[in-house]
Amino acid sequence: MSNQPVAEVAESTQTSEEKRDEPTQPKEGETSPDYPEGGFKAWSVALGNAGVMFCTLGYINSWGVYQAYYEANQLRNSTASAISWIGSLQSFSIFSAALVGGPLFDRYGGKIIYPPALAFVFTIFMTSLCKEYYQFILAQGILGGVTQGLTMAPAMAATPQYFFKRRGVAMGLGVAGASIGGVIHPIVLNQLLTQTDLGFGWSVRIEAFLTLAILLISCPAIQARVPPRKSSFFLLRAFKEAGYTSLIVGSFFTFMGMFCPLFYLPSYGISQGMTPTLAFYLSAILNAASFPGRIVPAILSDKFGKLNAFAAAGITTGLLTLCWQFVKGNVGVIVFTALFGFFSGAIISGGTVTLANCAKHPKDIGTYMGMGMAWTSVGSLIGPPVSGALKDTDLGYKAVAMFAGTASLLGGLLVLLVVKPLSGFKILSLG
Repeated sequence: MSNQPVAEVAESTQTSEEKRDEPTQPKEGETSPDYPEGGFKAWSVALGNAGVMFCTLGYINSWGVYQAYYEANQLRNSTASAISWIGSLQSFSIFSAALVGGPLFDRYGGKIIYPPALAFVFTIFMTSLCKEYYQFILAQGILGGVTQGLTMAPAMAATPQYFFKRRGVAMGLGVAGASIGGVIHPIVLNQLLTQTDLGFGWSVRIEAFLTLAILLISCPAIQARVPPRKSSFFLLRAFKEAGYTSLIVGSFFTFMGMFCPLFYLPSYGISQGMTPTLAFYLSAILNAASFPGRIVPAILSDKFGKLNAFAAAGITTGLLTLCWQFVKGNVGVIVFTALFGFFSGAIISGGTVTLANCAKHPKDIGTYMGMGMAWTSVGSLIGPPVSGALKDTDLGYKAVAMFAGTASLLGGLLVLLVVKPLSGFKILSLG
């Protein structure tokens, strides 16, 4: 059985170059001579991707600390839903910016990572100066998210150019960098904000210097393996592939549900009697647990099927989130946070790997991933603010758990029951 979705649609608008470059993907168990599947340079790219993810998605994964801090300090007169729009815009922007970042990498290679990386560090410095709500929206939510996305997209697109058979583990290693960042960033922020007299400004500036140091090491490793694509900037023919389009729909719902607990677990902990210091550590606990949650399913996906791993992540995350409403006390919140981190960890790594697998040529991987992540990002934009509004109702966090759990569960079931058949696999096959 081919490891590549087989929904291929012939179209008259396809350029002669695209037709000439159309390859045949390696079959299950084979290693294509076009994919190194290892070696110093290939693993250097994967580690560089991990460093970039540490600084970008890992930074966003610490939003729960910012959410709880803003609620108690600068933005205490704003609602939780309004504050969550800052993080939600950041999450939306980092994935939607891949719509441009992915094709840019396919056309120009790794050099395009440097301008947005420097701009991203600049936005962190600007965040340290913010005092008003609109300033946080602009600096952290919009500009921060866009520059993060333009930095992250080339790193994520480079890795699958070097791997096919071992693509799951290679990209899982990269995304695991976000887990490490999601541990380090909240701890650093928590210590600086609560245990020192530095104040908000210098606490965030230290975060900026840390990010700059990691990016200076990681960005040079991001290099394309194949010559740039000279054809269309976007590959709109991809949306005629039923497997690809349905995968985007399933990813939309899983992302919508996944980001809600990421935003609200620290404030939920405080509502259960946790001290603010301990509640801030929940983001670190969640991301620490997501590290094996991203590595182990990624390894298994290379053996048992990438769509299966992604579907399992959505279904288990949804079921667990539905149980969130019954979690009480410090111990219960900590255990739930760790379990959620593990099971949800595979959603981002699984989603990106399956999107990359839809591309028929390495030159197109960045564009396929970028277009798919851009549509998926709408889910991360909608989910947290809706959860914030539900949190302020009489049902409170119970409504948040029901909404987020249902969304993730629906996404996982769509991948299993709809995406797999449309991609040419049987529901119970290793696809």
